[in-house]
Amino acid sequence: MTAVPNRTPRKRRKRVSVVIPVFNEAATISQVIHSVKTSPVKGIELIVVDDGSTDGTRSILRRQRRLIDVLVLQPFNKGKGSAVKTGVARARGEVVIIQDADLEYDPQEYPRLVNPILSGRADAVYGSRFIGGDPHRVVYFSHFVGNKLLTLLSNIFTGLNMSDMETGYKAFRRQLVQSVQLDEPGFGFEPEVTTKVAASGARIYEVGISYHGRTYQEGKKIGPADFFKAVWVVIRCGSQVWWQRLLSAPKGAQ
Repeated sequence: MTAVPNRTPRKRRKRVSVVIPVFNEAATISQVIHSVKTSPVKGIELIVVDDGSTDGTRSILRRQRRLIDVLVLQPFNKGKGSAVKTGVARARGEVVIIQDADLEYDPQEYPRLVNPILSGRADAVYGSRFIGGDPHRVVYFSHFVGNKLLTLLSNIFTGLNMSDMETGYKAFRRQLVQSVQLDEPGFGFEPEVTTKVAASGARIYEVGISYHGRTYQEGKKIGPADFFKAVWVVIRCGSQVWWQRLLSAPKGAQ
């Protein structure tokens, strides 16, 4: 793993850290970085973790280095969860936002994610693609069904009434997300972090966001195998949480 130094002098601590896990996104990464840096939230700490890209993404990141506060180059592809974990560990802001390296989620909507946390009302905020009246590109019915099934299964274990557990837009109080042990290296990160954050008793909010989904021809990577992996992660993490609650409950309550 290589951390590429930024020669720009460090300024005062920033309130919001944005972690971008990247894998083979040469077509979009420059625009995503520009969108993050021009979002309504000022003074962002930008952390980019390249997860072993082989399509020229790394060359683009080096050219954009002055815009990136922390750049980490992983030696090979380990998965989204691994890249997110690496980035989160380096965050210094009060709030940490997970930003995909494509153009499906709009950084202009950052205030919706961070304001409930900065105001002290929430510990985590999920941007839901299924609430609110914002633009939502219609792409794959199978993804819609898979998301709903995973969200329902997750809700059964967490006791929440979440509408979009699999959303790529998640924001956390930094101390919260850094205190959670994250083990899933791939797309299983989404249900794992949700289950463990919920188990901590954190105050979780949802806000409506827009969504500009990609097709596989446009670069979308998640597939059917990831659905079944996510099901297993929900069951495994959820069962662990249930078991821990059972062991910690007063004997008279068991």
